[in-house]
Amino acid sequence: MIRFENVHIQFKDTALLQNLTFAVEQGGKVLFYGKSGIGKTTIFRLMLGFERAQKGTIYYNDHPLDAKTVWDIRQKTAYVSQDPDIGSGRVRTMIDMIFSFRVNHTIGLDKDIVPELMDFLRLPASVLDDEYEKLSGGEKQRIAILIALLLKRRIFLLDEVTSSLDVELKKKIIHFFTQSKEWTVLAISHDPDWLDAGDIKVIRLGT
Repeated sequence: MIRFENVHIQFKDTALLQNLTFAVEQGGKVLFYGKSGIGKTTIFRLMLGFERAQKGTIYYNDHPLDAKTVWDIRQKTAYVSQDPDIGSGRVRTMIDMIFSFRVNHTIGLDKDIVPELMDFLRLPASVLDDEYEKLSGGEKQRIAILIALLLKRRIFLLDEVTSSLDVELKKKIIHFFTQSKEWTVLAISHDPDWLDAGDIKVIRLGT
């Protein structure tokens, strides 16, 4: 589904990624593992067309990444950023606004599964009426995951999504994403707990 061939990108005189080559099948699970500042997030930005490689080629479903394929992959992808400050205002209003975007019109917000997902993420029902910017880092992270799941995407790009969670919930979410056969999951982390996940391909960067 996704393939990088000899991708190279650098900023000024520093090579961030050199000859990066990997492939992800549909339903595959990949972890990009390594310390901060070595280009892990850049991989996701390249995949979504927010950055361009100086060398190499990126493929989506065997087609080189271009304006059309970028639009296609963005429509099918939920990107949960390491920056949890994704909006402001009441959580409920923020979620409704995301589903009002034209690209999400055909999905529709399934309010019946919201309580179940919130229970799984250990979020109280009252958080929907809280101001998002006043939530803790862990709560913001879980709201971002909640929104990604409500969007019913089939590709998940998860960038340090468990960094602010306690050990029990962290392991629960890692298992949740890595054991789904339907989802294609690419995760970024420097947390060794991700290495204990089941069938996940580990690509170590900066080693």
